[in-house]
Amino acid sequence: MNVSTQDSEVLYEKLDGGRIFLLNRPKVLNSLNLPIIRHIYSQLQVWDRSEECKIIIIKSSSPKAYCAGGDVVAVVNGVKTGDSNSITFFEEEYRLNHALATLKTPLVAFINGITMGGGVGLSVHSPFRVATESTMFAMPETRIGFLPDVGGSFFLPRLDGETGTYLALTGERLKGEDTLYAGIATHFVPAARLEALEKRLCQLNSSDLEEINKTIEGFVAESTGHKYSLAKYRDTIDRCFKYNTMEEIFEALENDDSEFAKKTLKTLGEMSPTSLKVTLQALRSGRNMDIAACLRMEYRLVQSFLKEHDFAEGVTKALITKTRDPKWSPSTIYEVDDRHIQENYFLANHPHSLVLSNPASFLEYPYRHLALPSETELKEFLIARQPFTADPKAIVEEYLSGRPDKRGILEKMLGLIETNKKSSVQE
Repeated sequence: MNVSTQDSEVLYEKLDGGRIFLLNRPKVLNSLNLPIIRHIYSQLQVWDRSEECKIIIIKSSSPKAYCAGGDVVAVVNGVKTGDSNSITFFEEEYRLNHALATLKTPLVAFINGITMGGGVGLSVHSPFRVATESTMFAMPETRIGFLPDVGGSFFLPRLDGETGTYLALTGERLKGEDTLYAGIATHFVPAARLEALEKRLCQLNSSDLEEINKTIEGFVAESTGHKYSLAKYRDTIDRCFKYNTMEEIFEALENDDSEFAKKTLKTLGEMSPTSLKVTLQALRSGRNMDIAACLRMEYRLVQSFLKEHDFAEGVTKALITKTRDPKWSPSTIYEVDDRHIQENYFLANHPHSLVLSNPASFLEYPYRHLALPSETELKEFLIARQPFTADPKAIVEEYLSGRPDKRGILEKMLGLIETNKKSSVQE
């Protein structure tokens, strides 16, 4: 194995046909700064052009965190001092996100440990996202007066139902196997097997997606009987988060007397009202936009956030003073002027535009089939088989007939059948 130490915060490794990025900033949970982004982007271009490079892997040197996000403290401090690197950070981060999403070389992200914010952007656009029992996913930006960026406006609306809307607005964390069932991860592999999996992937000396997928499937965890933690709340989530305004979402939750709805309302009440409104509109716009357009939209929105009150306030209280008592302005969603959101965020003229390194883009991930099938796909199959009088496992076996076996399909299908036994499956 060859190792390059040009920058101690990112190590480059070479193993057979594999090229590996090792994130190596453990004391700050591998939070991204501008030098790291630049090193990864530059080396990525070299490897993607190399005929010897068959597969690229991104992993962490620490079992605690894959990447906890961008170094927003440095960004806020830079804004206060007039440092232009604050906006440059986002420009180059989004350019890296786009490059990762449009690589010709297959990319595998080992999202072992904390994977939040910028760390999600460094993994979620990959064809292969390998979670472990230590994975902790979240997009917690509304808690710091920001929005779920790094392509969040693209990937979140494409999760099952309103799951993405819920995760984006509340910042809810998903752990371990839950990331597989939510569609964040494509595979669930015990952390103890990652080293052997890495070695095998590099030895493949192949860039064939199906061969890589089959190889990873050979390392996945055996079924544990784990039930997706959001499954029992999915009806409530879809019913309450389907609206296009925060006022309607709040009203729907207020009219639901479940403990889950009450807890969710409390959580939303702690978030920046401005962030909630901007985030919701970005998600609704993003579901009909390609990935490049989403990143450009986010870059425009970021320039507005950097100029306004809530981002600096949120970062300061959450990560600098750590008092966790932000004073949002406005303080409630009902005080946020929708015209202000439109004029100052979505329609504002900004001095900077995001220039991407290549013209590639897509409306849906071209490698979507490598993850678990969507609920929509599974429901379409189940609709023709109502009522559910047959053996559920027989239905699953019929679905899998002629399809590649994949860990998690059985559990996801059985969950849907259980949820819909008492009522017909609806689109």
